Amino acid sequence: MGAARVSVAGIAVEGKKLFVARRVPGGDLGEKWEFPGGKAEEGETDEEALVREFQEEFGIRVTVGPLLASAVFEHRGQSLTLHAYLITLSSHDFTLSEHTEWDWVTIEGIEQLDFAGSDLKLLPALKVHLEG
Repeated sequence: MGAARVSVAGIAVEGKKLFVARRVPGGDLGEKWEFPGGKAEEGETDEEALVREFQEEFGIRVTVGPLLASAVFEHRGQSLTLHAYLITLSSHDFTLSEHTEWDWVTIEGIEQLDFAGSDLKLLPALKVHLEG
């Protein structure tokens, strides 16, 4: 059995608002809102995976900062770990390839969206970070 799969999420913060994006239709997470990111590929660090994912999905560079939160969740009977890092966006001039829209929302706003379940597990730790 292989090592537990690791997914990474980028958390960009402006004031008390977080950057979120809505996935294109189709697949398990179709049309759900999420903290963008993805799976780290073989031999790739979490930071490298985030830089690559934001380049692929938004056409921008990001600077990856500290780890803010981690969560473990089940997906198709497999245990996955999600690491969320503070990121800085180089620009808001996005070219969307995996998402239909994006927004800046408060934690309370996220709780009102149809948000990816795995990402919701990050909210308690993110609340602490934002209020800290």
